[in-house]
Amino acid sequence: MVDRSYQCKDVLILAYQSFGVLFGDLSISPLYVFKSTFSGNLSNYQSEDVIFGALSLIFWTLTLLSLFKHVIILLNADDNGEGGIFALYSLLCRHAKFSLLPNHQTADEELSTYHNPRYSYRNPQSLTVKRFAERHKKAKTALLLLVLFGTCLLICVGFLTPAISIRSAIEGVKVRSSELHYGVVLIIACILLVGLFVLQHRGTYRVAFMFAPIVILWSLSIAAIGVYNILKWNPRVYKALSPYYIYTFFRDTRYDGWISLGGVLLCVTGAEAMFADLGQYTAASIRLSFFCIIYPCLVLQYMGQAAFLSKNFAAVSTSFYASIPDSLFWPVLVMATLAAIVASQSVISATFSIVKQCYAIGCFPRVKVVHKSKWFRGQIYIPEINWVLLVLCLAVTVGFRDINHLGNAYGLTYMSAMFLTTWLTALIINFVWGQSLVLALLFALFFGSIEIIFLSSSFIRISKGGWVPLVLSVIFMLIMFVWHYGSRKKYLYDFHNKVPMKQILTLGPSLGIVRVPGIGLIFTALVSGVPATFTRFLTNLPTFYQVAVFVCEKTVLVPYVPQKERYLIGRIGPKSFRI
Repeated sequence: MVDRSYQCKDVLILAYQSFGVLFGDLSISPLYVFKSTFSGNLSNYQSEDVIFGALSLIFWTLTLLSLFKHVIILLNADDNGEGGIFALYSLLCRHAKFSLLPNHQTADEELSTYHNPRYSYRNPQSLTVKRFAERHKKAKTALLLLVLFGTCLLICVGFLTPAISIRSAIEGVKVRSSELHYGVVLIIACILLVGLFVLQHRGTYRVAFMFAPIVILWSLSIAAIGVYNILKWNPRVYKALSPYYIYTFFRDTRYDGWISLGGVLLCVTGAEAMFADLGQYTAASIRLSFFCIIYPCLVLQYMGQAAFLSKNFAAVSTSFYASIPDSLFWPVLVMATLAAIVASQSVISATFSIVKQCYAIGCFPRVKVVHKSKWFRGQIYIPEINWVLLVLCLAVTVGFRDINHLGNAYGLTYMSAMFLTTWLTALIINFVWGQSLVLALLFALFFGSIEIIFLSSSFIRISKGGWVPLVLSVIFMLIMFVWHYGSRKKYLYDFHNKVPMKQILTLGPSLGIVRVPGIGLIFTALVSGVPATFTRFLTNLPTFYQVAVFVCEKTVLVPYVPQKERYLIGRIGPKSFRI
């Protein structure tokens, strides 16, 4: 087991550092949530009850999906301290034998990080369901496809987040300079995006220490602005926290209100990052940051915007910037841009990590992984992925003239990923935690029904930008699955055609090979046995080293392998060893 025990001081330090990595995306959502919510026919409803209803929807969506689902429940579904969709998959593969990786061996299960004592309890009902699923290869393939599709959705977030974040921040300039041409805003946004991706090769550790204070200052600032607007425009806005206003909202708006849910769901974009980056922090530190700063600041900001809109509905398209006091406009604009850059950087770094995970289990073509820090394992840079993200980011920034269409694509992508995470977590509850099938279904149905309502609204907007990430995700998923299929077939071919050591020893004297001093390293995908390629060496090379070492670099579905357990050495013949 990896030691994840921390003192109070360590938790506070990690909580401080988490602001700059986990919460940038979530903290800038007030820039576009109300704007996207009232972008359609809902703008025709200008009553206070409708505005309060929209606020109530935002509040309860943020509370149920971000606070209860992700912060309280999902952070418990860690894999030896690691989080993310691959952490859920690796847990299922180890505890329910869902893995399609062909090179599993008994030695894998002897790793100290392979089994978690917390998950030792087994419910008889869950064992029955688990055995049924383990016997069906189609179920394993379907699970892998779901995981790959969810991963591809998060890769799409890697170029959608910078596009919508930076563009939303820059468009605030038009509030004070209404005559400013749309093209100027677009050029500024593109310059910032190009600069962001060009500087990726330098690594983020040089400026990472600045990220946390930026997000903290930004969060406290928007909370203060929210309180100012509440007191100035409508102190009664607290009433909107009652779910009753959700009822009145749909009673008055009906179909138009349902369509507007595609904008409401943007308030939880970034929630997946809290779980995905769990490995860099702890559940306690993330909860501390979220409960003490992020959640109350976001609630106050949304309440302030609603209070402002209840008296100034004409400014709904620029509600965030229009609600800022004149003397604070430019400082807040600068902070918004910096917070957008922090959010973008965090998502780009997470995308690099996701691709590295896919590559490690044979689901992604070989790419160059550059480690940018001597101290932090997660600080990596992948040039090919970086430039692909830049091209896609510029394409959606320029291609979507209406930022609301970009919001449609962004919201649909995030909610689809959250929906898949919900059902994977339900499998974890039943198969790994050993809880009853009823409890797992209750979790899936409660949160899944909320997410499916949001998804149904987003799918109506699929022709207005939502199709872009879905098409790209399907393309990425097919590439990854085909690559995984080919890698698996290649390994199985090598496995079924490996050469017995007795045959090698028999051929040795008759080949006339000259042995020279030294050690020859033969890299192979086989964890045991002699690969068929070695016989080609023997028959085509006139000389070979006196000592032959077969080296297999293997990925195991655990987040961390202790240093002393990373090498397995075995003897396979006279004066030869397997490593």
